[in-house]
Amino acid sequence: MAEPLRWQLEASTLHLSGKLDRDTLLALWQQRESVMAKVDTIDVSALERVDSAGLALLVHLREIAREQGRAPRFSGINDKLRSLITLYNLQQIIVSADKIA
Repeated sequence: MAEPLRWQLEASTLHLSGKLDRDTLLALWQQRESVMAKVDTIDVSALERVDSAGLALLVHLREIAREQGRAPRFSGINDKLRSLITLYNLQQIIVSADKIA
């Protein structure tokens, strides 16, 4: 059985941990609008696993924030997630906050 996805909202940062995959994302999907109400940064550093469904959710969370007038950045992108982002050619959408000087 998959580890549950956990999230915590701290100031304007959404911290995600555990596994973000098709088996674990339903709870966050159901609360996505309220969770993203004030998010400027999505911290993915504590995610153990992300599959294509999880990546799609990250893209959708970004779009929700953009519709609310914000341009959220992602922090803590590891090599595995970066490879998945590159595989789907999402480098312009999943923008790393770690690259900002």
